[in-house]
Amino acid sequence: MKASPVLISLVLLFVTSLRFANSADPDPVRDFATGSSTFTLRNIFKNGDVSSDTGGIRAATNPQNFPAVQTQGLSVVRFKMVPCGSNLPHTHPRAAEVLSLLSGGPLQVGFVDTTGASHIDIMYPGDVTVFPRGVLHFELNVGSVEAEYLSALNSENPGTLTSSEALFHIPLRALATSLNVDQKTVKSLNSTVHPYGPGLKKTANSGCVPGRDISTAF
Repeated sequence: MKASPVLISLVLLFVTSLRFANSADPDPVRDFATGSSTFTLRNIFKNGDVSSDTGGIRAATNPQNFPAVQTQGLSVVRFKMVPCGSNLPHTHPRAAEVLSLLSGGPLQVGFVDTTGASHIDIMYPGDVTVFPRGVLHFELNVGSVEAEYLSALNSENPGTLTSSEALFHIPLRALATSLNVDQKTVKSLNSTVHPYGPGLKKTANSGCVPGRDISTAF
């Protein structure tokens, strides 16, 4: 299934509108950044900020690979996620995010708000979801085929803080207190955590089976 140009346009339009409603970046003082010579980035999976890992491929725009986004207060990320691949729980401290599943999947997605309530859903091609600024959120391909999806964020530099990786940068006794376990258990858990980085992950011991348990309950 090919991505609908209309759907992609709506996603980008939504984020642009969101930017002016709740700006994450300073308002621009000119139409576009000085020195911008092109306003199209060809083949984001080749010319974007690309990372490839066990869970799939992620490709993003930034002011370095796509100078036209400078001062515009937005960025775009494309994903190709294998079955049972995951974009690990993370936050964007400087941006809200709107995500559209273009093909494949389905995806299990969700976030946890500041009251501690979780908001989990299953996405199918053509669906769109929103992750409010700064909240912890994730994506998991629970289908049996590759999922391709698009995220747009209302900042040219939204920042990404992955929860599990960042957590183990906290001093040992503080983390043990937070998790209500002893320090030996913390050290054991730390030895299994994925290295810090933006890649999509897939692990054999997650309990995920492609195409099974397509539900918000798991």
